[in-house]
Amino acid sequence: MNKRSFLLVRRVMIVVTLFLTMSLVGCIQPEETSSNVERGKPSQKISEASFHFIDVGQGDATLLIGPDFSVLIDAGRHDHNDVVPYLKKQGVSHLDLVVGTHPHADHIGQLDKVIEAFPVKEVWMSGDTHTTRTFERVINVIIENDIDYYEPRVGENFQIGSLHIDVVNPLELTGDFHEGSIGLVATYGEVRILFTGDAEEQTEDEMLERKEDIEAQIFQLGHHGSSTSNTKKFLETVNPEIAIYSAGVENSYGHPHREVIDRLNKMNISVYGTSQNGTIVIKTDGISYSIEVSEKTEINEANEQELISKPCIDINTASLDELRLITHIGGERALQLIELRPFNNVEYLTRVDGIGKGRLNDILEQGKACVN
Repeated sequence: MNKRSFLLVRRVMIVVTLFLTMSLVGCIQPEETSSNVERGKPSQKISEASFHFIDVGQGDATLLIGPDFSVLIDAGRHDHNDVVPYLKKQGVSHLDLVVGTHPHADHIGQLDKVIEAFPVKEVWMSGDTHTTRTFERVINVIIENDIDYYEPRVGENFQIGSLHIDVVNPLELTGDFHEGSIGLVATYGEVRILFTGDAEEQTEDEMLERKEDIEAQIFQLGHHGSSTSNTKKFLETVNPEIAIYSAGVENSYGHPHREVIDRLNKMNISVYGTSQNGTIVIKTDGISYSIEVSEKTEINEANEQELISKPCIDINTASLDELRLITHIGGERALQLIELRPFNNVEYLTRVDGIGKGRLNDILEQGKACVN
């Protein structure tokens, strides 16, 4: 199969248009680049590998490590710093491949930190561009470290040592970040894992219509276990033995959604999740696999009460949980607020989508939000 090539400078110039303050112009040479990950038959040698679904709260990060490969799929939240320490704890010295399934900050949030901490051979991203500082930082660090960059598409397959990767999404970009999520099947020996990022029902249907080979023993649930994904017909085609979701404890989105869990239970599919089990590790010899989990400690009610009792929540320094105590600030708005920092005063919260004068008045009346 021919390699798909493209101009990295095309992506950089889009970012320059979105961010007038960026200083990327002139630092990229307009030369074609393509994936350096090999295509071909898998190695005959199979020994133990492990797949780590890392507990990063309301985000995604999965580490695949084996005798001759190290791959990171997504890199956690932009307001956390837990991915690099975890990789170091596992003895990771380099990464053959880092995949950012799509440009939302709960998936590429610490990708820049990962690249700065470890030698990375290649980065894959969907090709969609975003108007956030997180996305800007990731693009900058890829360029500054001269990392090979690639945008995989349906039908491509790659070999990283004894790990085989088949790309099942996207076929092309539509501008919808979820639709453009990189979907892939990672195969080690006879064990297959399906990743779909935040792909939703429409994208799942398109994969089914294209008759993508998505059957896998292990399925990382789409969009953190949301009911907008993980349809019955899609699950029936994947036919997983276990499903794993990544979500934060008591997150404001309600992930994983009850109807998805009920659906999985009715289909006799075992379910594990980072909000309940912490980091989930699957160990395999390429034929069979085992699962290691540890029960996660419940949220400390005393700490929650401490947050609630605070007289003032500084919107420039507050954590995600603290921001959500401000009226009209849910999980999505809290993420956007953090991206837009710093604020000169509380009145500037109207920069956050969905906060108009009426909601701003409610926030001011509540008296929780402040700028110190």
